[in-house]
Amino acid sequence: MRSAIISACPTTICTRWKTLFDAVVRAGDGRARGRVLFRDLSFDLGAGEALWVQGPNGVGKSTLVRIAAGLLPPADGSVMRDGAVALLAEAAALDAAMPLGAALDFWAALDGGRERLDAAMEAMAIGSLADVPVRMLSTGQKRRAAIARVIASGAPLWLLDEPANGLDAASLDRLEAAIARHRAGGGAVLVASHVAVALPDARVVTL
Repeated sequence: MRSAIISACPTTICTRWKTLFDAVVRAGDGRARGRVLFRDLSFDLGAGEALWVQGPNGVGKSTLVRIAAGLLPPADGSVMRDGAVALLAEAAALDAAMPLGAALDFWAALDGGRERLDAAMEAMAIGSLADVPVRMLSTGQKRRAAIARVIASGAPLWLLDEPANGLDAASLDRLEAAIARHRAGGGAVLVASHVAVALPDARVVTL
């Protein structure tokens, strides 16, 4: 089995090589509830690149994302990261009792991204919802809020698990535009999705 590695190069080295981010993954295998979901899986992500992990529900996409984020250990192999990572999972990870703006500000403060928060909220068209309690938001609004949290993080690597869930066509366009801007700025993105998300020149891993 190969080992699993995710690494981000130091800024000084990346700048020298005109690369803001460099990541490589060589995964051994992933297991969920005792069964092997994938084995001997390898991929790499460089500055401005994207990877689409595709496959039907239940095939192991979310498990792969969680391994890449360091939330789950691979059954075989190891994971190493140097750069910051922003994760979009199924849950919005926002305090339901707080107004949306305050809930997002909590994460922005932790990520050092308060100066990016307003732009991130506008990018996902949720600026007008800042005073609305999170519990009052629709499924699609919560998804857009979670995406805004990722945008505001400033992390060079985005790990997006089923990011299109709950989005209408206009919101999907906003997500795709945000991903495009992130890549244009030298970021990298891994999108695990059973539906298509516009990712020009993305490589594809099928589970």
